[in-house]
Amino acid sequence: MRRYIFDKDPGTMPSKSYDVVIAGGGLAGLYAALSLDKELSCAILVKDELFTCNSSLAQGGIAAVIRPADNTEKHLEDTLRAAKGLANEEHVRLMVENGPSEIKNLADLGVSFDTGPGGDFYTTREGGHTEKRVLHCGGDATGAHMIQTLIRKVQAKTNVDILEDRFLLDVLTNSDKQACGVLLLHDEPEVLFTPHVIVATGGIGQVYQNTTNQPGITGDGIAAAIRAGAKTRHMEFVQFHPTAFFDAAKGKTAFLISEAVRGEGGILRNHQGEAFMEKHHPMKDLAPRDIVSQAIAREMQNAGVPHVFLDITSHSRDFLSKRFPTIFGNCRDHGIDMSEQHVPVAPSQHYIMGGIHTDSFGRSTTEGLYVCGEAACTGVHGANRLASNSLLECLVFSRRCADLINKGTFHRHSDEALPANDDKPGFKGDIMAIRMQIKSLMQTHGGIVKNEKGLQQAIADIKKHTARLERAGLTTRTEAETYNMGLIALEVLIAALKRKESVGAHYRT
Repeated sequence: MRRYIFDKDPGTMPSKSYDVVIAGGGLAGLYAALSLDKELSCAILVKDELFTCNSSLAQGGIAAVIRPADNTEKHLEDTLRAAKGLANEEHVRLMVENGPSEIKNLADLGVSFDTGPGGDFYTTREGGHTEKRVLHCGGDATGAHMIQTLIRKVQAKTNVDILEDRFLLDVLTNSDKQACGVLLLHDEPEVLFTPHVIVATGGIGQVYQNTTNQPGITGDGIAAAIRAGAKTRHMEFVQFHPTAFFDAAKGKTAFLISEAVRGEGGILRNHQGEAFMEKHHPMKDLAPRDIVSQAIAREMQNAGVPHVFLDITSHSRDFLSKRFPTIFGNCRDHGIDMSEQHVPVAPSQHYIMGGIHTDSFGRSTTEGLYVCGEAACTGVHGANRLASNSLLECLVFSRRCADLINKGTFHRHSDEALPANDDKPGFKGDIMAIRMQIKSLMQTHGGIVKNEKGLQQAIADIKKHTARLERAGLTTRTEAETYNMGLIALEVLIAALKRKESVGAHYRT
């Protein structure tokens, strides 16, 4: 593994210093910036444009205990049960106990959660939850509402610079192996020096052919942290959302169908019209996501078909168009009326429970390098994430990370961090072909069902691709992304090969 993607002399690059640099403009990154002391200078690096983050796509909502009939012990138990005994109970307790106060804070910031007839926050159930504790905004546009609100708040902070179209190349470390800056690509490479780097770049979705993630989610922050010496954990636990709309014309999934549709009574049916989930779990269609995804995969394999169906025709067109306006509109645009027709759905890569190993304050094993959101492995999800816990995790742990930085001491950066000039020859080859081969190998061998032979073959093939990129000078975003994708794919596959037993989202034959 190469230490730095960019091996040219950075001495002539534009540079600037900040107290904190945050890579990622999703919920975790924005909330961390809002939580920082106003005396600390901060830069937020956004890979493309603000709002093009996975957080903005979150439909179902955010889980938190706000109803008198519910309590944090129940939320804790549901989370631990879904995690299959592999969650960090202390961190889960921190998350669920801070849930109500984080919801209040969001509401105070101006996030408009949907309310019921009495004016109280409207809550629903999702898979794995024993109580109605999932709040949402705009029916099925929770993430969009939250991100829009936080963007306005962050833009009003005079100590925060939002830098769009900045691709994170590497986290710089000094001779003491402390993080001390970042190398990024804009029109040209730039250096930002800082004693505190927060990686909040999201997950790894584009490593797979079928994903619900945004196009720019290629695991860059996780890969940069790995190269900087940070340890990973639970990379084998990749969650596939059970229900993404299957576009028959394109032969792949197109967009997410929120679990909240099943929370409102949606039933999964096979091509014979049979409701099949009762054969697989007592909670039927509201079973945890790993159970539902594996059940759908078996139904598809047994019937030799690329999808099953989601039936929500028990509700009227008026109800569905108001409760799920985004999903209803997307289905309509693809020729499906949810109120009268069954919706074709198939599992699609959605989330990674693993990531860079952190403590309860977001600290990685590299000093000065923090990780929050999906890029982090706080341990709260174990082998399987409970629905709608991800947004809550972003809030709780990014705030704790910012609070720690507010109280912390600052080490000085050192020019020893800068990569040595190494004039490797430019990459010669079809970079997009390599990219598609990595995605195909991951979809086939690193997906819902894995086996030893397939994992070994995928590892060997991807190592050949990354070896070619190791020897070349990588100068474009596409080349850097593809190298990151190969590095992340190997982390997932090697971890999956080591864990021989099936547990949670990791299923071995």
